[in-house]
Amino acid sequence: MAALSEGTPCWADAMFGDVEGAKSFYGEVLGWTFGEAQSEYGNYTQAYADGKAVAAVVPPMPGQEAPSQWCLYLASPDAAATARKIRDNGGEVLMEPMQVGEYGTMCLAREPGGAVFGVWQAGAHEGFEASAPQPGAYCWAEVFTREPEKTDAFLPAVFPYTAKQMQDDQVDFRLFDVGGDTVLGRMRMTEEFPPEIPSYVNVYFTVPNCDDAVARATRLGGVLRFGPMDSPFGRFAALSDPQGAAFSVIDVSTTAGEMPQTTDVG
Repeated sequence: MAALSEGTPCWADAMFGDVEGAKSFYGEVLGWTFGEAQSEYGNYTQAYADGKAVAAVVPPMPGQEAPSQWCLYLASPDAAATARKIRDNGGEVLMEPMQVGEYGTMCLAREPGGAVFGVWQAGAHEGFEASAPQPGAYCWAEVFTREPEKTDAFLPAVFPYTAKQMQDDQVDFRLFDVGGDTVLGRMRMTEEFPPEIPSYVNVYFTVPNCDDAVARATRLGGVLRFGPMDSPFGRFAALSDPQGAAFSVIDVSTTAGEMPQTTDVG
């Protein structure tokens, strides 16, 4: 597997107070199976789709209990250099670059619009072993922010992104490309979002049927936040799991409508 381009989403994990509950939920909703907990790394447990690593779950460290949420990691050839750029451009480094055995080096940060994300400098662990349309695999992610001007300035200053704005009067949505590939979206949070919901990164996982996945999720205590809705990219829905972590599911085989027009903005 070739090294991912800098700024490309490469991994996702989430911290859960009830890891067994999370494994049961995502196992049924996304079809994941789980490896052995790695006790030397805080019982970090990888999730697999058809035998390929696609995400991980982990219990909180003692004293670090916080609301459950998914964290998206962006690839970096030098996590320490990326951390410096994060600081230099108004972001906040929440966890300094830390080597994780032979696997790689990680860093956690908050962009100026408020969304938390990770940085991953690959070692033995290069990242996702599967991608869409593989069911259960990571598909896409969007930064939901109340301050898009800050986010839009920050991301291309830290990563080698070029940006394009979607031409849509209804939503303020921006796309970020690396080397010609669109890798990340940015959505302005409107007043439809309750004020207590902070900026966050919304991660999409692939499913063979969106409506079936929503039915399983809600039966197991998840909450449907939006959709299901057809789009040119697939039929998708936004959910919260029983522990409050937001995520989305998308069936990329079911598409409808014309691809939106975009304007290059740098």
